[in-house]
Amino acid sequence: MKGWAVLPLIVLGQMALAAGPDSSQRPVPRDNGTTLPVIVVPSGAIEQPKRDPAARAAAEGGRGIKSSLRPSLRSRKVEKAARARQQMLAKGAVCGDLAIQGAPVGRVPGKISGCGIENAVKVRSVSDIKLSNAAVMDCTTAKALDTWVRQSAVPALAGQGGGLEELRVAAHYACRTRNNRKGGKISEHGKGRAIDISGFELADGSTITVHKGWRARRSSKALRRMHRGACGPFGTVLGPESDRFHQDHFHFDTARYRSGSYCR
Repeated sequence: MKGWAVLPLIVLGQMALAAGPDSSQRPVPRDNGTTLPVIVVPSGAIEQPKRDPAARAAAEGGRGIKSSLRPSLRSRKVEKAARARQQMLAKGAVCGDLAIQGAPVGRVPGKISGCGIENAVKVRSVSDIKLSNAAVMDCTTAKALDTWVRQSAVPALAGQGGGLEELRVAAHYACRTRNNRKGGKISEHGKGRAIDISGFELADGSTITVHKGWRARRSSKALRRMHRGACGPFGTVLGPESDRFHQDHFHFDTARYRSGSYCR
């Protein structure tokens, strides 16, 4: 009896399987104008779609790369960085810092071995304090100068003559030996790592010079404060009490020593 009960189920199952392919609905393709038809050749393989005539003409004519579109989407980070760079260049910023205004110079070749700057800039002002002459240096030195002006020079002269207006530049890049001694080592000036400051012009038009002001009662304290403040941002700081070559100016450079900054 059990065998006779199972037999109708088997027959029904076979009928369902046989009717499936003919009666079941297949997925209906979406036609948005861009769907390519699938063509099966007699061998059973799928025929490759033909290339668009315009694309073929561009490829055969060597115009494929020239006519291709660049990606229209960029990350917000990339776009923000690009806008920031353009804004800084438009405002005259160098070394990636809006506080340092000037112009890029690029590679400066040296006239003698050991001189030259790989990526030089010409600095006109730092932290809104003008330089009497646009000074050529590398970015490490430009940033050290900006730090010193902001942290030491401006505060030291805040109570005199309406405040600091301009730095009087005595020297910057120059391909020469130290203190111009024949046969001596190349100066840091010859590497774009040094700047000499001989005086400070104030908002009221008055000037404080290193030569006359170092021992003067009204300006000695401010000048000595600025001299001390340069020791850190710069690796070498020389003033009137260092030697006879620096009686009338401050020498700052970004050379670094294992023992720390050299300040005299």
